[in-house]
Amino acid sequence: MSKVAFLFPGQGAQSVGMGREACETTPAVRELFDRANAVLGYDLAAICFDGPAEQLDSTVYSQPALFVCGLAGLELLKVTSPEIINSVSATAGLSLGEYTALVFADALDFETGLRIVQTRGEAMQAASDAKPSGMVSLLGLELDAIENLCDKARGDGVMQIANYLCPGNTAVSGSKEACERVAELAVEAGAMKAIPLAVAGAFHTSIMQPAVERLAEVLGAAKISSPRIPVVFNVDAQPHDDPEEIRSLLVQQVVSPVRWEDSMRYLLDNGFDMFYEVGPGRVLRGLLKRINRKTACEGVTV
Repeated sequence: MSKVAFLFPGQGAQSVGMGREACETTPAVRELFDRANAVLGYDLAAICFDGPAEQLDSTVYSQPALFVCGLAGLELLKVTSPEIINSVSATAGLSLGEYTALVFADALDFETGLRIVQTRGEAMQAASDAKPSGMVSLLGLELDAIENLCDKARGDGVMQIANYLCPGNTAVSGSKEACERVAELAVEAGAMKAIPLAVAGAFHTSIMQPAVERLAEVLGAAKISSPRIPVVFNVDAQPHDDPEEIRSLLVQQVVSPVRWEDSMRYLLDNGFDMFYEVGPGRVLRGLLKRINRKTACEGVTV
């Protein structure tokens, strides 16, 4: 019998129109968006369905949007394939997706999770606005070569690995000038591609440190329970069930690299052989195929 895990995407998976069809066909999804609008104080559904893309791509809006759309995928499954939900025995989410995973695992309720995510998005946007910075995806280079490139490109700024995604796909984060330098150096070093990412700033680095205080404050006031199933965390690619540890990990995650490849290998090593990517896009399926091409991963797209 298969061991099943759910995976929830993070920023970059959003697209205008996401959630519209699910909202039109599934009353529980419409209710979810209505509840979200009440918590957020604005019409999230309108931004998801109609954009504009520039607004949806903003960290302030994309984080709540992806959080809600991931949970909308669960509402779809409850109607179409409840047996799949009942079969899941572990979960993980990429960066922002970690919050969606925690709600699925009953460690956070919906409203609490959404309020935290709203604060997280606002705090990360503010930290980005305070210091010009960004992220670059480097394809086709080994990790030791990328570490060397970061050292060469850093200068007086910040430049480090931010996302360990899969073999041959690593994202680096840093100050604006360092991002420009690392992209040039990577191409010279033989990278297949060096792609500047459409994000507000250098996520998962010390540049996000100003966001830590606000996030820690809202997490400190939140009720967090022990997850009913294992949640594999980005910071150390391990499951944790102590609420205080979870609080600490969620704060650390903002300024620490995302160890996604290690998280997937943890699940694979523990016998998980069936995965579902729940939410917009298909990024996580692609990464998993690069980690283990034989592993089954289906999408529950909204």
